[in-house]
Amino acid sequence: MSGEPICAEPVPIGSEADQFPIRVRGLKNAFGDHVIHENLDLDVRKGEILGVVGGSGTGKSVLMRSIIGLKIPEEGTIEVLGSQITDARDDDDIDIRCRWGILFQGGALFSTLTVAENVEVPLREFYPEITDELRHEIARYKVLLSGLPAEATSKYPSELSGGMRKRAGLSRALALDPELLFLDEPTAGLDPIGAAGFDQLIRSLQQTLGLTVFLITHDLDTLYEICDRVAVIADKRVIAVGTIPELIATEHPWIKSYFNGPRGRAAKAANERTAAEAANERTAAEAANELTAAQAANQQNAALGTSGHEA
Repeated sequence: MSGEPICAEPVPIGSEADQFPIRVRGLKNAFGDHVIHENLDLDVRKGEILGVVGGSGTGKSVLMRSIIGLKIPEEGTIEVLGSQITDARDDDDIDIRCRWGILFQGGALFSTLTVAENVEVPLREFYPEITDELRHEIARYKVLLSGLPAEATSKYPSELSGGMRKRAGLSRALALDPELLFLDEPTAGLDPIGAAGFDQLIRSLQQTLGLTVFLITHDLDTLYEICDRVAVIADKRVIAVGTIPELIATEHPWIKSYFNGPRGRAAKAANERTAAEAANERTAAEAANELTAAQAANQQNAALGTSGHEA
């Protein structure tokens, strides 16, 4: 494929590729004699936030790199948005790259470019015909969308905190209005408040923009807070996919240790407290609305009564 990059056409609504924008079958990845994945299968549903977990060395990032075409597997097929990624042997053959965004660990920003210039990189690659003014405006909007202040556009990565670099990387990942968002350990290295804020940002963006999110994480709070389902990698394959309650009910020793260990129990308790507080707030709000409605009705009846007496 030569010439200017051209995005693939969207898949038909309601088709299998539309319902499952990522499908992996029989995947095998290896480095020399060391096999990372063997006969790995995975379906990612449209519009969900799928958390991907597994012990160190299980190949979570390798799986993501295979899905986005950066790692050619030894065996298996990978279909993304209706296109066979495993059929491509040249990066330029993958014409759906403009339909996904990626936040690598640490942000992976170009250190010699400002935040705005980093965001403009994919815009320059896929839409070289747009004017400088429009490109600058799009970059500014994406920076604001990530929760950074407008003045961050002119800063270099070295001038940002760790959390701000994550958000700058997210701005670049969103530059092309992607359908898929890949996040590799997005809250790693952040303090609890920063991590919680980033989680809420991802959930808000997913709901507002209709994103499908593939999220690699070790953060149990993130899993409980924003993930619709979780895929567990162990024994060189995806051994289970489901909601956290469904996973906890399984008997696999790694899953039980992961979710029922001290940190897992703490994350579950925190999530339950948050859910209880939200329920109490909704109940209080409903009670206040009912009281307001009752007061309004009483005032209306009183006014009608007064009018009747005057008549």
